[in-house]
Amino acid sequence: MKNLSITQKKWWLTAHILFSAIWFGVTVTFLILSISVLTTNDSQVIKAYYTSMLQMEQTAGRASLIGTVITGLILSIFTKWGLFKFYWIITKEILTFICLVLGFFLIYYWTLNGIHLSEESIGDHFMANHYQLMIWIIIQVILLAIIFIVSVFKPWGKSIKRQ
Repeated sequence: MKNLSITQKKWWLTAHILFSAIWFGVTVTFLILSISVLTTNDSQVIKAYYTSMLQMEQTAGRASLIGTVITGLILSIFTKWGLFKFYWIITKEILTFICLVLGFFLIYYWTLNGIHLSEESIGDHFMANHYQLMIWIIIQVILLAIIFIVSVFKPWGKSIKRQ
């Protein structure tokens, strides 16, 4: 396969960083909105917070996640880094997959469930759902931060020793 030119690599890397930053920003915003839910008893305000989270998940969240994955794959495949040559890249791929599952399935499910439960009442079932959602949002923020750190420091060596 032909490698990207330096200019092409810089453009793809710029897109990758922007998509990643948006994804991280959306996740932090989710955390802020979920904390805000704890500060009110007004069911309409709570529903508005959850509706905002759902809208972000279905737009900027999904677009940034998909953009991050596609640009990351292109950078891995068409540069010297490769998909499985370095432990730090394999670590990023595993953590990205975990975050993908968290975002597309778990966080999305608990957000939808929170909207449904907030229409009934803000009781024990809603709060149990909300705390589960918050835990997974916090985990995703931590994992995304680790991905950024691994990207900057590039720890560990090659996964396969070549002669």
